[in-house]
Amino acid sequence: MVTVEANAKINLTLDILGKRPDGFHEVAMVMQTIGLHDTLVMEKTERDIELSINVPWLKADEKNLAWRAAELIRQEYGLEGGVRIELTKRIPVAAGLAGGSADAAAVLKGMNDLYGLQLDEEKLCELGARLGSDIPFCIMGGTMLATGRGEILTRLSDMPETWVVLAKPRISVSTAWAYQNYDEQGAERHPDNEAIKQAIDRGNRKAVAGLLCNVLESVTIKKYDVIAEYKQMMLDKGAMASMMSGSGPTVFGLAKSREQAEAIADVLRQNTNADVFVTRTFQMNRIKA
Repeated sequence: MVTVEANAKINLTLDILGKRPDGFHEVAMVMQTIGLHDTLVMEKTERDIELSINVPWLKADEKNLAWRAAELIRQEYGLEGGVRIELTKRIPVAAGLAGGSADAAAVLKGMNDLYGLQLDEEKLCELGARLGSDIPFCIMGGTMLATGRGEILTRLSDMPETWVVLAKPRISVSTAWAYQNYDEQGAERHPDNEAIKQAIDRGNRKAVAGLLCNVLESVTIKKYDVIAEYKQMMLDKGAMASMMSGSGPTVFGLAKSREQAEAIADVLRQNTNADVFVTRTFQMNRIKA
């Protein structure tokens, strides 16, 4: 039996460079692991994949990324045995936080351990990329520049530990819809990934906060003004910066301290119906494999 934590991520930047011949978008984004995580308890079975989730309405079959990750390992390495996975979800679903990708990454790592496959990180990332663009990042974790369709990763210096407030509105945003609408309208402002890399290198949280940029934000805010409202609430309470993560709809704020993060979260809980979390950025030496 193994227990694996599946950590969520936020985007410090997200830029779209164009559409590729394969239908994916060429991206350049800085992603950061945060402490909010799902937990997977995994044990061998004689043959089948059994997935149970503490969210009753979530599919627990071959449509689920965690299930598909287990099946990919079984097929790739000719395993006769199966796995029982007990998934406790804390990361909101369809939130721009890579919850499904994190769970799939955790299953790949867990199957590797359970079956003694001795696959290195590079091989696990190669397998993960077959299932989803964010999965390689979720396998490696930390602070990374992601390019290509998101699967080409460059390790950056650890972002200085920073408290993070998350607010997930009670709406769902289709990633495909967000990218399609971006193709039609574009963005006025693009991230300066080189500058934010340098700010991270210097350990300058204030400079990092000033360089947050997500080109999908303007697309999504046009349809869902609640995202702009949550951003403003965080800034009004003193957050160093606030931005939407991924294709949304989760909004995050970077706080100067845990006390400030808790105060921002209290205001959001009192004045909105959002799912609100307080967490922090994770440095590589704190991430549990």
